[in-house]
Amino acid sequence: MAGASPAEAIVVRNLWQVFPRKEGISISSADVMDEQRVREMDESDDTVVAMKDVCLTVYEGETFIIMGLSGSGKSTLIRCLLRLVEPTSGEVCILGHNVTAMGKRELVQFRREKISMVFQHYGLLPHRTVADNVAFGLKLRGEPEESRKEKVTWALETVGLTGWGKYYPSALSGGMRQRVGIARALVMDAPILLMDEPFSGLDPMIRRELQDELIHLQRDMRKTIFFVTHDLSEALRMGDRMAIMRRGEIVQVGSPDEVVANPADEYVARFVSDEKEQFERGRAFIGSGPGREATACVS
Repeated sequence: MAGASPAEAIVVRNLWQVFPRKEGISISSADVMDEQRVREMDESDDTVVAMKDVCLTVYEGETFIIMGLSGSGKSTLIRCLLRLVEPTSGEVCILGHNVTAMGKRELVQFRREKISMVFQHYGLLPHRTVADNVAFGLKLRGEPEESRKEKVTWALETVGLTGWGKYYPSALSGGMRQRVGIARALVMDAPILLMDEPFSGLDPMIRRELQDELIHLQRDMRKTIFFVTHDLSEALRMGDRMAIMRRGEIVQVGSPDEVVANPADEYVARFVSDEKEQFERGRAFIGSGPGREATACVS
């Protein structure tokens, strides 16, 4: 129906994550409901409050960026979505399924069918070929061999690795290994793609190439991409919307342009200041026109 609201792909409600630093410390959902107890845990050396009452909605087909400095809670959040880290309290619903209420067997099946993941550290199996690495999830899912081969061929071609299927990871560069990781995710044809700083360990040129490839692929695939990064320029290039995290809390959600133009507080303003300054300098340079001195564009 024309004008209908986009469907919700990921909904996070009141999500908390508190890590004990010492053995024997027990933390329950009741603890995070008590404001005084939360303050005590936040100030204590015995616990780390990694996420505080996080709420957000990601819509189908969008690339949603989570940004923050190291220790802001962004990687903890993406791991809580699939309970790779068990949340202390709160609810995660993905494609209408309450992930936080699933039993172990149901959760494993849901991960295999609905979610693909790409991490910064490729996690490739060194004793298996590139093709076998890409096909690994399909094999676990029980796909027939011929079907696996067809999908692997398509995935390697899609990420620019045609002809590399028989090689082992040790023969590949870092950028090529990350392409294998992306191919391994794409081949599963899951509607949700989770990416935790997948390009941050790569050289700038390779990183830019992979960003461009993912943007191009997304135009055709229209997956729901949940993308964690600490790089603002990467977020601005790739995101439809973004959330800024600070000390376990979401401090602003909006389009990249909105966040840069109208930061919610001083923390976000500092976060986006360099990008905003570059934008203003570029605008001044364009506005200077031909025949004017370049030094007029520099403050």
